[in-house]
Amino acid sequence: MEVLMLTYSFDNRGKDTLYEYLYKQIKNDINNHKLAPKEKLPSKRALSKHLNISTITVENAYNQLVAEGYIYSIPKSGFYVSDISGSTETENEYDINPKHLRARTSMKGIEPEDRETLVLEPVGRVGMSAVSEYIFDFVNNATATDKFPFATWIKLMRDTMSENREKLMTKSPSTGVYQLRCAIVNYLYQFRGIVVTPEQVVVGAGTEYLYGLIVQLLGHDRKYAVEDPGYQKISHIYHANKVECVHIPLDESGINVNELEHSKADVVHITPSHHFPTGLVTPISRRYELLSWASKSEERFIIEDDYDSEFRLLGKPIPALQSIDEEEKVIYINTFSKSLTSTIRISYMVLPKALMERYKDELSFYACTVSNFEQYTLAKFIEQGYLEKHINRMRNYYRNIRNTILENIKSRNEKKKVYIMEENAGLHFLLKVDTLLTDKELVDRAAKNGVHISCLSQYYYNQNHIIEHILVINYSGFNEENIREALDRLFEVF
Repeated sequence: MEVLMLTYSFDNRGKDTLYEYLYKQIKNDINNHKLAPKEKLPSKRALSKHLNISTITVENAYNQLVAEGYIYSIPKSGFYVSDISGSTETENEYDINPKHLRARTSMKGIEPEDRETLVLEPVGRVGMSAVSEYIFDFVNNATATDKFPFATWIKLMRDTMSENREKLMTKSPSTGVYQLRCAIVNYLYQFRGIVVTPEQVVVGAGTEYLYGLIVQLLGHDRKYAVEDPGYQKISHIYHANKVECVHIPLDESGINVNELEHSKADVVHITPSHHFPTGLVTPISRRYELLSWASKSEERFIIEDDYDSEFRLLGKPIPALQSIDEEEKVIYINTFSKSLTSTIRISYMVLPKALMERYKDELSFYACTVSNFEQYTLAKFIEQGYLEKHINRMRNYYRNIRNTILENIKSRNEKKKVYIMEENAGLHFLLKVDTLLTDKELVDRAAKNGVHISCLSQYYYNQNHIIEHILVINYSGFNEENIREALDRLFEVF
């Protein structure tokens, strides 16, 4: 295969480092279709010689492109351009920090008119509406239950009953049945780039249960850091486990490492592949900063919550932070509730080897909280390729739902009342509203109209940093039949 040599001038790179500028140039060429899917890129050595830059610079640029799904590597072959044709949008940029917000919409004709710094005033946390029932719900990120492969699941349950009778009646290890842990390990290797052993995997009924195990494993005397804004249930669980919990603000790359250092935290809980609610994806440079932070102390650890990484809608799934962790500082945690259904309460975590030994010594007396029957059924579902097929099917389904919603928003936006903000990852996006209403007024007016909405401001712990008039739009619970009416009711609020 002939390799096209890439030629770029670094004369106008501004404040960008060499690798940042190179990364941006290649990414732009991919987005603009100057580089075609499956096209082979020059080797690191060849490109560095051609551009008269170091191989480290090229390596850093390639690593970031791999992390964001724009290119992929084949061992002993080289780097190739990913197929990003599954989405028509280019990656959007926005900065979620206490004082600034910049956005670019993914829809032509829905462009913010004012890109200047927003002057934001603190507001109180938005209260719950008195209305308890809603016709349409943009808050709860429910799975599409009608898309669940019931026929396949029933068949596998029958197979489990006939093939695993004795094992079903045998107590499983506290970490879960070996067959499921093997299936999880193979899945993580193929789709997340994680190389671990079944002995490092712990299966449990829901991530909340696993959070509690982590606290017991690491100790109640440690300080735990979480993202601000963030998914509030995480900090609630830490508070319920009687541990000190600090909230660290975000910048344009994710959790702020300087603030994390100043907090004196021992453990940090992050969602680097798709942060909720901002949608930020942590770049490779910040991931290495976090690993460097963790390496400064033997008892520092990172909890990587990879809750919906399967549903990245642009390019390939981003490699996990755990996959570049050479010092075993990352506790990886994920769940099948998002990829299958919320009623299948099967989650798992991958522990570093040293922590796994500590788990065996101190916590192995716990019984596994997931039934053998469910574990063996899920193991077959993964082993026989059904999980991969289901995820691919659901990724296409959710992409169509999202695109339908965005097109409907575009058609209703003649008066430039809303601006779409998204990162093409996960099952939600942000919607900035041009309004004089407070966030509480928006929530209450929507509730009276039968629509359940949430605002970005609701997810901040530090009320001095909140940003108003930005809705968090979860769309996984919708279908093409009810989208139009739901948006009609939502736009009546503005």
